[in-house]
Amino acid sequence: MNLETADAVDSTFIGWLRFTTTLPNTGSERHYPVKKDILDSWLRCRQAKVDPDDERIHASLSDAMLQDLLHEKRELIAIAKPFMQNLYRIVAGSGFVVALTDERGYIMEILGDEDTLTNPMTVSFFQGASWSEKEAGTNAIGTAALLRKPVQVSGAEHYCRKHHALTCSAAPILDAQGQLLGILDVSGASSSAHLHTLGMVVAAVEAIVGQMDIREKNKALNVTNKRLTNIFNTMSDGVIMIDSNGIISDLNPIVPQIFGSVVNQVELKAGVSVECLLGAKQIAIRKMLKCKNAFSDVEIMVETSEGLNHCLASGTPVTNEQGHVIGGVIVLRPIQQIQSLVNRFNGNYGAFHFSDIIGESKSILEAVRVAARAAMSTANVLLQGESGTGKEVFAQAIHNRSARCAGPFIAVNCGALPRELIGSELFGYADGAFTGAKRGGKPGKFELASGGTLFLDEIGDMPLEQQVALLRVLQERKVNRIGCDKEIPVDVRVICASNKKLLTEVGKGTFRNDLYYRLNVISITIPPLRERAEDIVLLFNHFLEKLDKHRRSFELDADVQERIVRYDWPGNVRELQNVVERIVSLTEETRITRENLPQEICDWQDGGAETAELKEAAGGCKTERRQRLWEDEERKEILTLLEKHRGNISLIARTLGISRNTLYRKMKQYAIYH
Repeated sequence: MNLETADAVDSTFIGWLRFTTTLPNTGSERHYPVKKDILDSWLRCRQAKVDPDDERIHASLSDAMLQDLLHEKRELIAIAKPFMQNLYRIVAGSGFVVALTDERGYIMEILGDEDTLTNPMTVSFFQGASWSEKEAGTNAIGTAALLRKPVQVSGAEHYCRKHHALTCSAAPILDAQGQLLGILDVSGASSSAHLHTLGMVVAAVEAIVGQMDIREKNKALNVTNKRLTNIFNTMSDGVIMIDSNGIISDLNPIVPQIFGSVVNQVELKAGVSVECLLGAKQIAIRKMLKCKNAFSDVEIMVETSEGLNHCLASGTPVTNEQGHVIGGVIVLRPIQQIQSLVNRFNGNYGAFHFSDIIGESKSILEAVRVAARAAMSTANVLLQGESGTGKEVFAQAIHNRSARCAGPFIAVNCGALPRELIGSELFGYADGAFTGAKRGGKPGKFELASGGTLFLDEIGDMPLEQQVALLRVLQERKVNRIGCDKEIPVDVRVICASNKKLLTEVGKGTFRNDLYYRLNVISITIPPLRERAEDIVLLFNHFLEKLDKHRRSFELDADVQERIVRYDWPGNVRELQNVVERIVSLTEETRITRENLPQEICDWQDGGAETAELKEAAGGCKTERRQRLWEDEERKEILTLLEKHRGNISLIARTLGISRNTLYRKMKQYAIYH
């Protein structure tokens, strides 16, 4: 075309002709009568060496690459296709096509009339065809992909002459993060160009993006729902969901496990009231539904044909947007789990094993042999021996060797508890059972020890009235909390210990005969230290090594060994350990001499107090003489501690390692008035 005929062509075509026939870098680009976005695109096409007179059909993807693309973009195509169909219904029969491309400009989906592929205007609109600027020059699809905004390109605004008969309106599809996902385009004859076409495309893209947002939110909701469902089904607590009328709408698999065969999950989901499961007197649940009052750790005990179901329940109301209660969620925790957690953090476990019992004497080895055999059974065990011989060490060793070693080990000093509190400590109490009772009640040691071992130390000091209750629990294996009429099953092995001869106490009438024989299934007598002299040096060295934090190598003088062996050790192993601890704390040297020993051991061996007593009791029994000497020394020690601690009975009892009741008994025995 020459310049003489230019006046007959519209200004856009003239501008295009001038641009494509003018040598680059002449500085005349500013004078073309087109929009800036179009001119910028022409410049990009020129720089990319796009041939404006190229008549070839556009390059396209191979079949394999196209299938990969369609698979990758299948979700976008599925969302966009209904909106493309709506657009096509508007332009059907007019030669227009509706195309969806990826972010690079490759057509993924196209809707058009039957002659789309044969119509010269739309022959390059087919699946896999590229409409990027580098391939097709300035066009709505490729230019919108680069500018990331809606674009309409009509007639000679196209860089390539073969598209001058087209008008194209395209808008980019961006996700919530602004990432380009694809392009929606409507193209047809330029003679039918209309500004509203671009508006329709933009509206369709907005609808597509909105649908994508909805789908993403649905995905997030599905993920959240799956997570909550997994938590609901796998959590160790039972969960019951109820509606505003208290009807069960759902429950997790743990609930049937907690309540056993009494629960049929299918029937419960069919509309059974929660009161049928948890009992009709659950005031906390009613308040939750009527007053929106949440509750926590309410004890629930339900009698069933299989026994007592014992749980702690917590509930939270569920409200709608108006704040009205539409249901609630109840969480049930089996009491065994709570007790196990309490025992774990309270240190209710056995720390000693049979390997911790030091000794080679015949008497201690026999006691260990019997205790080890007893650990294999479930029978009650009675440990007898003087104070300080290590009865609790034996009890813990039996527990740790038994099948109950994974359960709790709970020790109760019956002599250290006031008479009025023994019952509540052992058996627990219900809410409001007595003045000062803890709100909600409290489980007793029998309940806490369920599945493990309960060690009752100083059982001989238990009041008679509590002995009756203990006997009943041992026989029935059930506990009645004080103030509660429900029986709670307990699976407990009982080990008792006493520094008294219980058979003698039975004769005195201070200990029940039937309880004695119930406890005395396996009796183990732990010998006092004075009867196992060959173990004294062994124990002494053991405690030296155990208690010395500096890991020094101590050496005992022969005189020291002789004195500690001949000493009677009225406090037994506990006294020996205390003596060693004193030596380790106060001795700087590694050689232990007579000067490092306590004065009472030195005086005993020097023939002081012992010699005087032996002379006074000449002709008497050696054991009786020692017993009197021991009692005299004990009386002096109590008097000294009374003065030292200004009459604080609790502190004195703790220092001596005995209970307050035992201390009062000894004071009465020695005529010490306080």
